[in-house]
Amino acid sequence: MELAGATREFVLHWGEMGTRWGVNRTVAQVHALLYLSSEPLTAEEIAETLSVARSNVSNSLKELQNWNLTHVAHRMGDRRDFFQTSHDVWELFMTVIEQRVEREIEPTLAVLHRCAAEAQAGRAAQPETAARIRSLTEFLQEMHDWYSEMKKLPPATLRSLLRTGAGITRLLPISRKKGPKP
Repeated sequence: MELAGATREFVLHWGEMGTRWGVNRTVAQVHALLYLSSEPLTAEEIAETLSVARSNVSNSLKELQNWNLTHVAHRMGDRRDFFQTSHDVWELFMTVIEQRVEREIEPTLAVLHRCAAEAQAGRAAQPETAARIRSLTEFLQEMHDWYSEMKKLPPATLRSLLRTGAGITRLLPISRKKGPKP
């Protein structure tokens, strides 16, 4: 299968965006191809379409499976693995957010809580350090708590909240209060 037009541009751009998000280019391109594909694809089809090594595709598929973004499908009478991803944008978005929270936010919170306790114990020596760590810990914990509530909501409710939030911002004063410089 040869990519042309918008499909080619989308797959190439998604690969570029992947690198900016800390994802290997090929991993992002494989995901983009599967997202646009109406049928599940074999690793061989993906490798041929993207003109990349089969081993690179295998590694990319494993990475996507680790992120719960790609699943294996089977066909009756065919021993090959076929790969697919969700075509639901909200489901993909929530999966990525969930994975990033587990991999990045929760470990960071654990470290921040330990650092905050340690800095607090040595309060006399570094009060500014303790205050900054505590401030960051509180902020990240608030964001994590907010995410924990939002992930319980169905996509339709999340969409409504986004639209409502956008509407509310038009009613608020334009200038934002600036906090102290870091």
